Amino acid sequence: MHFDPKALSQEELLQFYKAILRPRMIEEKMLLLLRQGKISKWFSGIGQEAISVGATLALEPDEWIMPLHRNLGVFTTRNMPLNKLFMQWQGQKEGYSKGRERSFHFGSKAHHICGMISHLGPQLSIADGVALAHRLRQEGKVSMGFTGDGGTSEGDFHEALNVAAVWNLPVIFIIENNGYGLSTPVQEQYRCESLVQRAKGYGMEGVCIDGNNLLTVYDTIKGVRDYCIREQKPYLVECMTFRMRGHEEASGIKYVPPELFTQWAEKDPVKKYEEWLLLEGILTYSVMEQLKAALKNEIEQELQTAAAAAAVVPDTEEELKDVYAVAPSQHDTGSTDTGASLFNTKSLRFIDAIKEGLQEGMQRFPQLILMGQDIAAYGGAFKITEGFAEQFGTDRVRNTPLCESAILGAALGLSLEGFKSMVEMQFADFVSVGLNQIVNNLAKLHYRWGQPADVVVRLPTGAGVGAGPFHSQSNEAWFVHTPGLKIVYPSTPEDAKGLLLAALADPNPVLFFEHKALYRSISGEVPEGYYTIPIGKARLVQEGTDISIITYGAGVHWAREYAEAHPDIRMDILDLRSLLPIDYAAIEASVKRTGKVIVLHEDTLTGGIGGEISAWIGEHCFELLDAPVLRCASLDTPVPFNTALEQNFLAKARLATTVDRLLRY
Repeated sequence: MHFDPKALSQEELLQFYKAILRPRMIEEKMLLLLRQGKISKWFSGIGQEAISVGATLALEPDEWIMPLHRNLGVFTTRNMPLNKLFMQWQGQKEGYSKGRERSFHFGSKAHHICGMISHLGPQLSIADGVALAHRLRQEGKVSMGFTGDGGTSEGDFHEALNVAAVWNLPVIFIIENNGYGLSTPVQEQYRCESLVQRAKGYGMEGVCIDGNNLLTVYDTIKGVRDYCIREQKPYLVECMTFRMRGHEEASGIKYVPPELFTQWAEKDPVKKYEEWLLLEGILTYSVMEQLKAALKNEIEQELQTAAAAAAVVPDTEEELKDVYAVAPSQHDTGSTDTGASLFNTKSLRFIDAIKEGLQEGMQRFPQLILMGQDIAAYGGAFKITEGFAEQFGTDRVRNTPLCESAILGAALGLSLEGFKSMVEMQFADFVSVGLNQIVNNLAKLHYRWGQPADVVVRLPTGAGVGAGPFHSQSNEAWFVHTPGLKIVYPSTPEDAKGLLLAALADPNPVLFFEHKALYRSISGEVPEGYYTIPIGKARLVQEGTDISIITYGAGVHWAREYAEAHPDIRMDILDLRSLLPIDYAAIEASVKRTGKVIVLHEDTLTGGIGGEISAWIGEHCFELLDAPVLRCASLDTPVPFNTALEQNFLAKARLATTVDRLLRY
């Protein structure tokens, strides 16, 4: 193995030795602790240290890195306190995730490291978002994302590289090709001669290097960094290496031919660099032993500090509190439940209220970026952002390729750098291909390591426009089950604007469902200027004493239409407006007024939010009920295309019979 120090001084070369020796000795200690049962799991990077250490040394300390399982060298090279790392790995509260995450599934904003999730590909598009932030600010910085050979088969790899190339982002993608994706050898994973060949397909440059040569990795990444900043383009680096342990210790190594271990042991990155330093006289045996003894002593002392940490005592209130970042107070945002009473108003259609809300948001938050398919010059599928590109510029109003997952990941990356973002799904149905980023990355981020995900996802939803099974779904219930998300679903123009502005002000991920059938069919008075409506607070549409209809979205208008046609029934209509969190106090108040409740929603019956609300009422308001809680929902079928079939599918078709059934009790 040839080492070329180039312009590095002897002092720097020794610092590099300390940097690569550190994760190796820590790992050896962790494997011992694993056998002693003092940690529960370990993903070993032994044999791959040169990549993590060399790449991190080549970056500036304030440039974000998105590491994976085998990148201990990233954490140690960024000088994270070792005792705190030990606390993290032992599941102690004083670690980086308060005991909520394992091994390397955590991040630290102070160290510019974004914690991974178990799904390997999504890290790469987060690097896109950080690089986009650098580009927008015209900063001379890069971001760097790691993946393995196995991760390159995921769709997220394709999407992230494609977005980086299309948007000319200064991001470095590193593939650690260690020969196996868990137990699957590379010859069963891909057919190209080398993974770096894929770079050309995305219109970017790439290079394949010896990932076990510390100086090669450092010099390559340093040069690539300069290229990315100078050219404002991404770069793909494939690092050839080998995993000397199992995927994780429990999986073992029986699937690997023994001769491979012999071959790669001769290329050990720590051993070979150490031998070269000794041969060149840069390092002496005496100094080497002193360094190892000092590091061993440090590890033992830091372990003792970690061991002294108090045992985790669960605090339910704290656990629930940490699911969300602190949102602005009503005073901070100019909130009002009835904006029209405090502002001058004008009549707007539902769609125009959303447009005006976006415009107000863009003016109030200079760091707000809009992203979505066809939203720039074309104005979006529903023309909501028409004219925005001219008004705010294409840096802030960005057309995206058809890659929902990567754009949601990029939105998270923007959030790491203090930006806000709004991602428009062309139709709510299409969010399924970005589900992982929403439910596993955006939703869990703050609970895992205290980092807010300041992202709003707009979702044109609902049936009634004859659009068929893939453009008409009501899929809000998919997400209500996910802690960390906020979900709003307005039914009036006033609420649409006010809730959208509240969502944009909120540092948490908010899904904003907007019913397509209401876009141009519903109008109403809307306050002028900036105002917000509190997320999590329901609206009493009308008060009654006979039956309660608890609903949201189009269901509000179905209920009002029925009430107007049946003035003899004194109906209490509650518009939830927010589905996560839900205003249970308002629900209880409605139950008290009538004792008879229908939960009405457009979503299908089974698994719909009506089941959750019904269960809550049964558990908390049983003595107030004069009849069972009834659910009125759409059929448990896909949404049909034919208009007659669609009308029969919708919950509205069964509202009258449901009311009659309830009144008979």
